[in-house]
Formats: sequence, C-alpha cells, structure tokens
Amino acid sequence: MPLTINSTIKLPSGYEIPQLGFGIDSAAAYRNEAACGEAIRAASIPRDQIFFTSKIPPKKMGYESTKAQVDDSLAQSGLDYIDLILLHSPYGGSAARKGSWKALVEAVEAGKVRSIGVSNYGVHHLDELEQHIAELEEERGGKGKGGVLSVNQCEIHPYAPRKDIVEWCAKRGVAVQAYSPLVQGKRWGEPASKKLAEKYGKTEAQILLRWSLEKGLVPLPKSVTTERIRENAAVFDFELTPEEVAGLETGEYSPVCWDPTIAPLED
Repeated sequence: MPLTINSTIKLPSGYEIPQLGFGIDSAAAYRNEAACGEAIRAASIPRDQIFFTSKIPPKKMGYESTKAQVDDSLAQSGLDYIDLILLHSPYGGSAARKGSWKALVEAVEAGKVRSIGVSNYGVHHLDELEQHIAELEEERGGKGKGGVLSVNQCEIHPYAPRKDIVEWCAKRGVAVQAYSPLVQGKRWGEPASKKLAEKYGKTEAQILLRWSLEKGLVPLPKSVTTERIRENAAVFDFELTPEEVAGLETGEYSPVCWDPTIAPLED
C-alpha cells in the first residue's frame, strides 16, 4: 500500500507512531516541554491524534532520577500522558541504564507513558538492554514485566546508514527513528541526490526523506519555517526504486551530530 502523510507504524507496545515526524523535538534537556504542551492544547487537533515524545537526559539516568523526570516532564508539558519517552543516550553505566529502564516500565504500568524506547543506542547497548529486560522479568514476576522496547532513535541518513542498528531493530519489530535525516543541509549537491531531485522534480531534502521512508524508517526532519515544513511533508507523490535507494548510500560513516552509539558500556 502506498505511503501517505497519515501512514503509521505499529509499535511493539501496540500503539501507532506516524511514519513521518517533525523535528519539533522535545526533551527535558531542550527545556521545551512546556511550550510543546501549550501548542498541543492550543491546536484544534484531538489529543489522540498528536504523538508527543520526550527524553530522559543523560544527567537523569538511574532509577530515582528517571522516575522523578517522568513526573517532571508530565508537569512541564501539562499533559495527562506522554506517547513516547526515550532514554536520550546510553551514558551512565550499566546499573544506571537498567534503573532508568525500570523506571520507564513502571511509568507505562502507571498510565503515565504509552510507549518507551531509547536514543543513540548502538548494538552493544541494545544487547545489554535485552538482557536487562530479561533480568527485570525474572525480578518483577514474569513475561512482560521487563517492559517493551518500541523505538531506537539515531542519526541516520545515506552518509551514516547504521545498518547494524537498523537490522537489530528490524529483527525485533522495533521502530527506528532517523534524526538529522537531511544531514543538516551539509551534503547538498551530492551527485546521486541531485540527479534524483532533477528526475522527480523534487528538492534534495525531499529525496533524502523519501530514502528514509523507503527504508522503513521514521524520519524526523527539523524545521521552524512553515514553508519548509510543508515541503518536508510533500514526499508522498513519488517513490524511489530499490536501485535508487541503494544508490544513495555511499558506504561512508559520516555522522554530523554527537555519536553515543559507539560509546563503550562503561561510559
């Protein structure tokens, strides 16, 4: 079925996430949860048709800190529940990561959060999280008590495709959100994307977003201008062929943001 602006992906939690997101990105570290909550209340859109995400900052890793941060995020946003909360990065050490995850699991059980996940987790962090989930199931009374991983959010684009992370998540039905899918505009004029933009009568930004969608990712393009937000949404009237999708990948590993995915487990 062709993708549309209303297309969604079903998460392991059972809830659905829009397949195209927008980088009105919320996190405790960004100090914009209150503003996002105000915007949601001011909109004429029913709450259940808005998907709101926030993140636990690195400095709040650990059971008690994460538990308090969830309540603070709810208070700051003024919302009754948060659709998705992510651990912003894998920093803090193994015990802190496990404690934070346990706090998120309890937040889901309390109805404060619908889905939970992580951000910037490499495969070794994901493997550890899978082990933590198994341990929590044993400690907390059985299957499902360790929580359900629904999302991993990472910087992903043709110049840092992170195939290992994408494949790990795909095997488990975990959605992969791609932040900086436009490479912060630093790769405009690349021959492959420029050629496809000319072929389809689209911008290079639209080509990169369509690449993410064809890969089954959830791209999160950032923009603060109405015109570009509309442009970023106008990517459902064309498709890239499998060959064109493959042709956009360069074999490079050139992230433009921070890269916690490669941090050792001890960090």
